[in-house]
Amino acid sequence: MLTVIELSRLNVLHRTGGPFGAAVFEHGSGRLSAAGVNVVIESRCSHAHAEMIAIAAAEQQLRTYDLGLCRPELELVTSTEPCAMCFGAIIWSGIRHVLCGATGSDAEETGFDEGPKPSDWRTCLEMRGISVATEQCRAAAKTVLLAYNRGGGPLYNPDRAR
Repeated sequence: MLTVIELSRLNVLHRTGGPFGAAVFEHGSGRLSAAGVNVVIESRCSHAHAEMIAIAAAEQQLRTYDLGLCRPELELVTSTEPCAMCFGAIIWSGIRHVLCGATGSDAEETGFDEGPKPSDWRTCLEMRGISVATEQCRAAAKTVLLAYNRGGGPLYNPDRAR
């Protein structure tokens, strides 16, 4: 978790993207498979969220479209709970474990739109055999969101009707 929070912090510090970091690790050993940061604005790509970048990089690195086939099992560690889009991507990716730092509410408090994700999203993932742990190092992860907001980092889609 501290690794992805540091990725998000560096992304903000260097103004290379939004305040989000994610990585795919081997579950148990903690061996890094791939990492990603939010690059929505820089890449001009609405789905270039940290989770999406990390999952895509892991699929390329491991040469598979289904990370659920990998052994040992893989986990996605993300600095903030997944938005609606990343929630869906987790399901389709085959990831078996998810660890999150800041909450979706923390992201929304700083102006980000997390989309129409089910309120029981953790249960939805768990029913599909995906373990979920939330609020891991939450204070440190939330600090990055607040720093981005205080620094005037751009919010994308903040005025879109929900």
